[in-house]
Amino acid sequence: MRSGIAAVLLSFAAGACAQQAPLPDVPTLMKQVQEHQRKMDETRENYTYHESILTRELYKDGSSKKTESEESEIFFVNTHEIDRTVKKNGKDLSPEEQKKEQDHVMKDVAKAQKTAPGQATDKNDVSVSQLLAIMKVSNPRRETLDGRSTIAFDFTGDPHAKTHGIAQDASKKLSGTLWVDEKDREVRRMIARFDDNFHLGFGLFSVGKGSNFVFNQKLVNNELWLPTDGQAHLIAHAIGIIGYRADIAVTDNDYQKFHAEAQQQAGVKLNQPTPQP
Repeated sequence: MRSGIAAVLLSFAAGACAQQAPLPDVPTLMKQVQEHQRKMDETRENYTYHESILTRELYKDGSSKKTESEESEIFFVNTHEIDRTVKKNGKDLSPEEQKKEQDHVMKDVAKAQKTAPGQATDKNDVSVSQLLAIMKVSNPRRETLDGRSTIAFDFTGDPHAKTHGIAQDASKKLSGTLWVDEKDREVRRMIARFDDNFHLGFGLFSVGKGSNFVFNQKLVNNELWLPTDGQAHLIAHAIGIIGYRADIAVTDNDYQKFHAEAQQQAGVKLNQPTPQP
């Protein structure tokens, strides 16, 4: 009986010690996360996927004003995302709209080919990798998401970070929480918000205090980390417009192999689509 009790006590003690394992060195961990995110940005060039965006425009009291949807095929050139819209409000594009969209895609591809990997092709774009580079983290702690151990941080934008473009400048005004998968050193979730108004275009347009977004990545089939979904609540103001409010939901799925020479990642179910330019 005493040996049985001792075994139980030792088991509890071992579990307590495991739970109290020291947190990883924060600067080293963040460097690893940035490097893994950059590698994932490169890996995504081997895939195309389907993205659905549902935008619900709101009145000031939060009631729904109108709802619009858009579906796109996403692929990457030189690590830069290229979006090709295929449906609007559930309907396929007309032949005229398809031609216009194809011209738009070709211009984006040309711009991506001339822009170095990791740099924004548009001053209004910012990637997760770029956000990681301009944030200051604090208060590290362990939390469990989907049964996996993560290191959670509070973060704020670094006012002294070097940025390029409006979107990266605006990111300095963000604060929120970042979750990093402890085993794989990948971004699992990010929740960010604007704590103050941010003015764009000589004050003609501003993103309002209270705007926020959520971004999720998950381990697909225990093999590959991919972005899966996101939500945003946008409050904006512009000259001549009382205000704009909207809830935006983004869903990414149906990942497929894109480049013929790319190696398919194990465990991910992929089809071979007809590559788009």
